[in-house]
Order: sequence, then C-alpha cells, then structure tokens
Amino acid sequence: MTDIIAQLKQGSEAAFSQLVAQWQGMVYNTALGILQNTADAEDVAQEVFMQVHESIGTFKGEAQISTWLYRITVTKCLDHLRKKNRKKRWAKVYSLFGQQNELIIDPPDFHHPGVALANKERADLLFRAIARLPDSQKAAFVLHKLEGLSSKEIAGVMDASISAVEGLLHRAKQNLRQQLEEYYHNEE
Repeated sequence: MTDIIAQLKQGSEAAFSQLVAQWQGMVYNTALGILQNTADAEDVAQEVFMQVHESIGTFKGEAQISTWLYRITVTKCLDHLRKKNRKKRWAKVYSLFGQQNELIIDPPDFHHPGVALANKERADLLFRAIARLPDSQKAAFVLHKLEGLSSKEIAGVMDASISAVEGLLHRAKQNLRQQLEEYYHNEE
C-alpha cells in the first residue's frame, strides 16, 4: 500500500483510479449507512475521493489508508448532516412566513444493499431508528455494526478515545433499544 501512496503523491492518475476502485465500496457503504440516502451517499463518496486527491500530500502514513478514508468519510457525512439540518431549520422558519417549503421529516423508504428482502421491514424500522440517533452515535454505530470496525479502529477514525467510542456505542444501543421497544410495545 505504501507504493500506491508514493505514486499518488507523485500525481499518478492510475494509482488514484486503483485507490478509488479498491475503496469506493467501503466509502459509499459507510456514507449510505450514516446518511441513509443513496444520492447523498454518492455525493459524499465523490467529495471524499476529491479530498483524497487534493490532500494526499498531507497523508503521513501514521494510520492505515482505510482509517484515513473512514475518517474523511465520517467527517464529510457529519458535515453533510449538519448542512441538511441547517437547511431544514431555515425551511421551518420560511414556512412560518408563508413560503411553500415542505419538510420531509421521515426519509422515504430507505434500502441498504446489504439487507435481505425477508428482513426489509425490520431493517426499515432499524434504519429509521438509526436516523434519529445523534450524529456521533450514528457514526460510531454504523462503523461498528455495518462496517465491522472494532472500538479501537473507530477511535482512530473518529479521533476519540476508545472509552469515548464505547460510550457512544452504549448510548446508541440504549437509544435504539428504547425506540424499538416503543415500536414493538405498540404492536402488541
């Protein structure tokens, strides 16, 4: 992998194409898990690789390239969510003054490519609950459960301590359990 980094730093387009081909699935799936919108995930994935192309000179090699890519992806996703929430707040303000901006509170049906059709209803419920988590909990949960990263790896990605990540995961699970218990309790 150090060869490809050296080639990228020298401006090799072939090395960049190889990097994209190798990591685009991971970047896209991570973005999709956090953002739960295919168009947004595609946009963020493109932004991630544009940033990688522009800032490869700053990559010191202290972390694995996967950790660096996860970090950029999570940061871009969280930035995207903040921008989207800011737009929603302004849309609410504008709607108070009579403009016809409608808010979409629940995302339309979201389908993650890794979910079997038989589990679609449960997955929809789970992804709606994940969407309501605070951003840092959502990122940690997606990296752990969908991407299979350990707490140590997530700490590297999120630039946090392992105990902070474990706290985020614990709170995310508590929040999800509470949301899902309410749903299943109402279904009885």
